[in-house]
Amino acid sequence: MNTTSGKKSKAWVVYILRCSDKSLYTGVTNNIEKRLIAHNKGEASKYTRSRRPVELLATSVKMEKMEAMHLEFKIKSLPKEEKIAALKKLAGKKLKVAIRIIEKNPFRKETLKAMLRLWQVNLKKIYKNIPLHGSPERSAFRIVLEDDNNNFFVLEQILPKSVENKKRISAILDFLAMKNLARIQPYLASEKGEFVIKHKNNFWQMAPFVQGVELNREKYVYDKWRGPVLAGFLIDLHRKSKGLSSPNPRNVFFLKNYIYKLIHEINLYNKDIKDEIKEIADFLEIDFMPAYEKLPVAFCHGDYHPLNVIWSTDNIKCVIDWEFCGYKSELYDVANLIGCIGVEDPKSLTGDLVKGFIADMKESKIITKASWMYLLEFIVALRFAWLSEWLRREDKEMISMELDYMRLLIYNKNILQKSWL
Repeated sequence: MNTTSGKKSKAWVVYILRCSDKSLYTGVTNNIEKRLIAHNKGEASKYTRSRRPVELLATSVKMEKMEAMHLEFKIKSLPKEEKIAALKKLAGKKLKVAIRIIEKNPFRKETLKAMLRLWQVNLKKIYKNIPLHGSPERSAFRIVLEDDNNNFFVLEQILPKSVENKKRISAILDFLAMKNLARIQPYLASEKGEFVIKHKNNFWQMAPFVQGVELNREKYVYDKWRGPVLAGFLIDLHRKSKGLSSPNPRNVFFLKNYIYKLIHEINLYNKDIKDEIKEIADFLEIDFMPAYEKLPVAFCHGDYHPLNVIWSTDNIKCVIDWEFCGYKSELYDVANLIGCIGVEDPKSLTGDLVKGFIADMKESKIITKASWMYLLEFIVALRFAWLSEWLRREDKEMISMELDYMRLLIYNKNILQKSWL
């Protein structure tokens, strides 16, 4: 944002709200008092409108608008427990607003003891402040617990609407574990063989706790060693998942249909970006859309990217967040990973991590040549899912950034393809 003197205005801040459902919302503004009032009136965001009242947890120091938007983007992609820490670290100065405890324990110790006994585990200690990897929005509540044998577990309360999907995921992970797929953490079964247990009208799951190394968001996209290990897991997943039941065409996720539906909704309700979307859609219509349904399908993680990995100093310890796993186009996980790395820093798209990852995936020959032809188009197509999230939140800055990223990919198609393939 330029002032009348032509100098960039350092009037923007990144802020974090705690909503009534305990979820966090991150945004940018140049008037925090006015913005907070608007959120609580239901006028600032569709996301917070249904989660009022909201409470201001923290704001950054003042900065330029693009700097604030870049910081907001980084924080939004972090797990809930890491958002405040990231704001502290990246803003570089003390927060203006006192930070309160984000997650309180809504269950008494006796309740948690009773829960663990269903898995024949005796509770020794509760750890409220150990940060957990993955998206906290995918469970109603979760906490780290220790038993009498000094083993650590993650206990999760499951939202009722997610129970059937959690059962499906648990069965898949159990199958993959029996096939000796490394770097996964199956859920624990109860004495009755149940992975999801109902107790006093609440649904629960439990898994061993995996401690990881914090990912450096500024540097990891250039770490050469991460490419081969990320490829290695996908190659092993592809081979070990072949024993799963054959894909039912009705259950295969068709990205093409998802995009057409979203474009239709944009044309009805978001006409201000209609022309930009048409430009991107026209690019996909040239080759990708006509060929999409002919591309082979395979079992995919569905949300494979470095933030859904628990890392050691030189390898993958565990791949997490399997909520979207299932049969999809075989290039799905590859395209999603590359797209998520590139959005952190577009220069990383031609860096050693991405090039090493692609080289190992191609050498394995688990993906057909026909699919590789559409790698860049697939990455662009998958960004529609991220665009949908920003549209849902009515986050204009992030919508703009996402559209810019999609255009960057399209305009640099030849350069990227030469680097990759």
